[in-house]
Amino acid sequence: MLYHLVVDVAQLTAAQAGGGPQSGLSMILMIVVMLGIMYFLLLRPQQKQQKRHQEFLGQLKKGDEVVTQAGILGKVYAVEEKQVVLEVADKVRIRVLRHAIAGDAPRAGEPERSDKTDKKEDADKTDKR
Repeated sequence: MLYHLVVDVAQLTAAQAGGGPQSGLSMILMIVVMLGIMYFLLLRPQQKQQKRHQEFLGQLKKGDEVVTQAGILGKVYAVEEKQVVLEVADKVRIRVLRHAIAGDAPRAGEPERSDKTDKKEDADKTDKR
């Protein structure tokens, strides 16, 4: 669908290229369409991901298992305003900044999900409906 839209705009631009002032208008239209495509494919998903991460950090509580950006796995021992105390082993605790937490720790025994697995499961769910 997106490909057809870009092709239609390109054909419109090529058809009007011979005419003076309208060729400039079609170029502006094409640039606006390209910026719109970039927004919906790049910027909007990134903003959604940042929002989910901020919500995750806001909901941290004692006992959550997390991984830091450095790859350190630990269990949340205490949550402060800007810092989190992680217990990385028995009676071994470290302090990390809240924003240095990348996300949930992978659970032991659960296989990591790859993109191919996610797409296949999504397709199966769609077929069952």
